[in-house]
Amino acid sequence: MPAPWLTAADAAALLGVTRPTLYAYVSRGHVRSQPMPGPSRARGYAREDVERLLRRTEGRRDPDTVAAGALQWGVPVLESAITFIDGERLYYRGHDAVALAHSRSVQEVAALIWLGRLDAPLAKPPGRAIRRPRRDARPFVARAQAALADASARDPLAVDLRPAQVARTGRRILEFLTVIAAATHTAPPQAIEQALARAWGVRGAQTALLRSALILCADHELNVSSFTARCVASAGSTPYGVVIAGLAALAGPKHGGAGARVAAMLDSMRGVRPVRRAVADRLRRGEPVEGFGHPLYPLGDPRAVALIAQLRETCRDSAELRLVLDVADAVRAAVGEEPNVDFALTAVARVLRLPAEAPLMLFAVGRSIGWIGHAIEQYGTAQLIRPRARYVGVVQPAGSA
Repeated sequence: MPAPWLTAADAAALLGVTRPTLYAYVSRGHVRSQPMPGPSRARGYAREDVERLLRRTEGRRDPDTVAAGALQWGVPVLESAITFIDGERLYYRGHDAVALAHSRSVQEVAALIWLGRLDAPLAKPPGRAIRRPRRDARPFVARAQAALADASARDPLAVDLRPAQVARTGRRILEFLTVIAAATHTAPPQAIEQALARAWGVRGAQTALLRSALILCADHELNVSSFTARCVASAGSTPYGVVIAGLAALAGPKHGGAGARVAAMLDSMRGVRPVRRAVADRLRRGEPVEGFGHPLYPLGDPRAVALIAQLRETCRDSAELRLVLDVADAVRAAVGEEPNVDFALTAVARVLRLPAEAPLMLFAVGRSIGWIGHAIEQYGTAQLIRPRARYVGVVQPAGSA
């Protein structure tokens, strides 16, 4: 896997420029640079920025090619001050997300993402206590979307799109999703992870695992659900509509729904010894190993690293954890890929014996924080997101109608 930081010589060579030109790019903010470990005091240059700058230069020569790939792990298409990914770590407004997961509450991280400060007060939304919808057999996302649509119609302040009011509505939506995930009767007064822990039978230090999962899922730049949320917000839709749309995207099997595929893979490997044989058999059949690798983290997803390390600390005697770790080791040896957040969330759910939908529910409750944050940013621009399509279909000859 390519290293995320380049030497000055390599960065200049990749761009086809001199070192002074590279330093000019750094001074203008186009390429990040930082001191590298070791006695040489050499500086490293972000490969991600260098490659983006290279694509931009090439795009001037071939704009159609750049346009075609821009929405697939491609060039940035929107500005945001919420999340920064440097190829190794994840930051929320300049704060390391892993450090936040170990030291801050879910509500503090929500305040940071929504209002820019960990200590920003989140006003309690007015109105009656939240009551969960009647229990039924529909999946979590369907129940949550129906409940939010109903709540939106009953909330006269939903159309107030000023930041402080959107944050207040966001707090109410966060409580709604917690109530639905926990299947409680009313919004609990305790922290979100404590409400889920009580509902799911999680005890003691393991409750901190739920908090970490929620915080590490809070945002991840312009993933498909957050981009969807921004598009909906750009149309002036309420925060309820934003989250309903985000849930629709998250539920897809290529996004938050990937946890179900990870669970199925783990089930297929249960009882097979050695586990590396099960992995080899899967690869031989042309089946993917689910929950491994991430295009933005060539050295490994830091969210998964943090959650799996916390599982090791709090659940070291778990037989299910041994299976999870054996699978991770076998995949690492076979294809050189590291676990991603989908694998880690499923591991947390399996080891703690949570409900089957828990990986998706943790993802959804946590990511709703980011959706609201992106909505606040988008409302502030007053711009409609409306890209153009490059037509490649049949052109009807004139006079043939």
